[in-house]
Amino acid sequence: MKFLIIEQDLRIWGTSQGIISRSFLAKLKTAFPQSIIDVVYIKQENSEDQLDLLPIDAIETHIVNLKTPFFTKWFNKIYWRVFHQSLLVEHIHKQYANIIAKIDYQKYDHIFIRSAGINHEVILAAKDLPILKKAIVNFHDPYPLFWYAGTQSPLTNLELFKFKKMLEVVSQSKTCMSSAQLMADDMQYLYGSRKKIYHLPHQYDASVFDLSDVSTVLKKNRKILISYHGAIMFGRNIEILLDTYIDLIENNAVYKENTEFVLRLKGVDLKKMAQKYSETPNIQVLGMVSFSNSCFEQSHEADINVILENGPIYSNTLVGKAPFLAATGKPVFVLAPERSEMRSLLKDNQYIASYSDAAEIKSKLENLIQNRLNSDEAVYPFEDYFSDENFKIHLDAILFAKGGEN
Repeated sequence: MKFLIIEQDLRIWGTSQGIISRSFLAKLKTAFPQSIIDVVYIKQENSEDQLDLLPIDAIETHIVNLKTPFFTKWFNKIYWRVFHQSLLVEHIHKQYANIIAKIDYQKYDHIFIRSAGINHEVILAAKDLPILKKAIVNFHDPYPLFWYAGTQSPLTNLELFKFKKMLEVVSQSKTCMSSAQLMADDMQYLYGSRKKIYHLPHQYDASVFDLSDVSTVLKKNRKILISYHGAIMFGRNIEILLDTYIDLIENNAVYKENTEFVLRLKGVDLKKMAQKYSETPNIQVLGMVSFSNSCFEQSHEADINVILENGPIYSNTLVGKAPFLAATGKPVFVLAPERSEMRSLLKDNQYIASYSDAAEIKSKLENLIQNRLNSDEAVYPFEDYFSDENFKIHLDAILFAKGGEN
């Protein structure tokens, strides 16, 4: 069996998509060890991606030229207001399309086109290309941005034209998939697809990473370390959790003496949170570190790892770090909206609380702290959801569906 994977992001840190995509290739090889896997990697800038660690047979790397001609920029100022389409965006899509159009795709049994980020360039670039009729299109995030839970992006005419273009991509493709069941269901309805849209959960595979660097790992100072690594965006709210934690330690000397909370953030979130909680010794707000160091901290130093879903009302995406944290054997504490993907995955509700319920957050956080003070036994809140066996079941359903139908 021969696979072709068109990727946008195979970076080793700084992005959840790179980690997810690298792991997908490893799990694909595990599922079909005798298969041939070729990759076309189309990225926007030069980067050191340690591609030699990937279990693939061949890789072709392209760096897209994103420089837009001056006339196109100038004319676009008028054009997009009149026609509600951006010539700048179309120019970028054309650069991707020029690469994809040259691929000899007929020799492959299965083709995946995998998006990265919120702009989905590599997917949209495939519109009207013959390869799309044979391709399985993977959505990492909802598109366009207006439909992303937690965003403040307005529904403009420009966004509607983006939606229309993606609708054509969905229609022309062999089939589509996303990492979350809720998102697959939403896309099925949103795009009015006559073909089933599947879901294939994110994966994590340590074999495609060099995890030897632990030079900037933070060693814990107390018995219990609560840890959050990530961004604060799309309606995620860490402050309600931190405020609840402060309430716990101020009213319980055991918690104050034996626990600490460490956040690793970036950008404006780092500065804002560092200032707000600078007077609380039990809370440290630090900058991001490499994936290798972050892995070690969350796997070996942390006792409870925090996951923030998008919010505040609804989240239909699967958090990229979930399969990695599932593999650590540590408890997770998820803050989620009332309707979310994580609620369907976590069978034991001690690991999840609502953004809107401070009392529930406090009660469940205290319970996890107390349990961890008493025992450091490995726990697996996601059970076998991210197992190789479950991955193969979902993958087979996509690969061997008849014409993409139910």
